Amino acid sequence: MIKFIAECGLNHNGNHDLIFELIRQAKLSGADIVKFQLGWRDKKNEINSLDEKRIKKIINYCKYIQIDHMFSVLKESSLKQLMKTNPVRIKIASRTLKEDFNLAKKIISKKKETYISLGMWENKKLPFKKNSKIKYLWCISKYPTLTSDIKNFPKFFSSKTIDGYSDHTLGIETCLIAISRGANIIEKHFTLDKSDTTIRDHVLSATPSEFLKMVEIGREINRQIKFGV
Repeated sequence: MIKFIAECGLNHNGNHDLIFELIRQAKLSGADIVKFQLGWRDKKNEINSLDEKRIKKIINYCKYIQIDHMFSVLKESSLKQLMKTNPVRIKIASRTLKEDFNLAKKIISKKKETYISLGMWENKKLPFKKNSKIKYLWCISKYPTLTSDIKNFPKFFSSKTIDGYSDHTLGIETCLIAISRGANIIEKHFTLDKSDTTIRDHVLSATPSEFLKMVEIGREINRQIKFGV
């Protein structure tokens, strides 16, 4: 069954109360998982200063709304912080593979369901041996990614190699192409306002109505593929 991840990241703009509305709208938009980031721009008074109390509030609200949660972890202290909550799943960002591979190995050692973006991974061989807990996402680490930036887009996605697609393009069309080629995980940035310039990610994100449209069409494509169309 296909999974849709609403990557909220820092699209709360430092308004931590807005996080809860992002979660609520992600649920209404059909997302299976809502994702935030730990360990980036997270010093006191910075935009993403999420302390242990705030993290627990986010997790509890996700449980209340009945949507799964996930965090990207970008430094070791954030991993220690997150592990106190006994997470079901963790995300390894592509920059972690490039800039802090030891952290990536520590995350893998926790034996949690782990989603790994490959946007900055330059080797042909996958960074970790594939197993049922490791989910690889193909992506291009350009913000936004234009059509001319997309090279070697997979002709076919498979749970034996690359499970899904982490998107940074404008619109939802590339995500739908990935689904038509067998992707069973789609991660798309999520915003309440594409015109917001606080964080660069807003413009390449999907609004609730766009995300819902992507989910509805994507699930139907996925169903038809399962039936052998």
